[in-house]
Amino acid sequence: MRVLRATPFWLVFVVGLAWAASALWVQFPDAPWILALLAVAALGVLWARLVKGWGWAALAAVAVVVGLWYSTLTPRLDRDWAEDVAHIMTADVAGDAVTLHNVRAFRWQDDTNAIQSWETRSYDLSKLTGADVITSSWSSPAIAHLLVSFGFSDGQRVVFSVEIRKEKGESFSSIGGFFRQFELALIAADEEDVIKLRTNYRDEDVHLYPVNLPPEALRTMFLQYVDLGNRIATEPEFYNTITANCTSVVWGLTHALKADVPWDRSLVFSGYLPEFMMRMNILQGPGTLNDIIQRAAISAKAKALPEGADFSAGIRAR
Repeated sequence: MRVLRATPFWLVFVVGLAWAASALWVQFPDAPWILALLAVAALGVLWARLVKGWGWAALAAVAVVVGLWYSTLTPRLDRDWAEDVAHIMTADVAGDAVTLHNVRAFRWQDDTNAIQSWETRSYDLSKLTGADVITSSWSSPAIAHLLVSFGFSDGQRVVFSVEIRKEKGESFSSIGGFFRQFELALIAADEEDVIKLRTNYRDEDVHLYPVNLPPEALRTMFLQYVDLGNRIATEPEFYNTITANCTSVVWGLTHALKADVPWDRSLVFSGYLPEFMMRMNILQGPGTLNDIIQRAAISAKAKALPEGADFSAGIRAR
């Protein structure tokens, strides 16, 4: 019975120590002395528990200090950003007329260097004809980055991609994404930039899935991306590996269109999103899920296109 009574304390102690150590390591990777201070605090909690019987009070005191520090971590707009996320998309909307500012139109030379261009482009929502959900996976097919491309009857296309807003010299870390290491970025780009980067230079496994949504739903989803860009351009938010990433944003948009969408494992394992879309009758095209996945593969098509070819048409060619 005594062991059972002690279990909650030790569980909270171990989990809390692991969380605090991870957060401090992410925020202060070059200051091991801070982790040493945490170790001293942990020893103090153990002493208070085993010698004085004040374990919960000591644990609460340490938790308050760590919590107060963590609350001081706030997202910012003024960091020294990496060049590919130097700007956040913003928009002006007047009826059907939408003007997007900071549309990225880089022409990548390899996976890190590009001829840079940030443009202002205008779109007519009355000409919005369709959307494609794009999945891009690299290490595991269960985990994929999600992008959404919107097409217009005048031939224009624009892709929205929710990403981490890296500082110069930073790289993605799923652990860091749990502990406020990155701000959230919304990139609007043309397909020859943001998709070709993944197919041709990062050598990722990219699939393009046309989706079956009514015109009003397409318009609503487009404008929700616009609202997200305008919001985080002035009120920055942190990226979170689980709750605020490319997948969770797509899910949030989906729930805005259909409130009773059931929870699905693709919220965590984004590579399974096509399976979910199949069940929801969102995917276009005949055949089984495997048939649709095979038709959706575009990496080989992208790599086979000659220089100067119409990239958007080429990756959709049958």
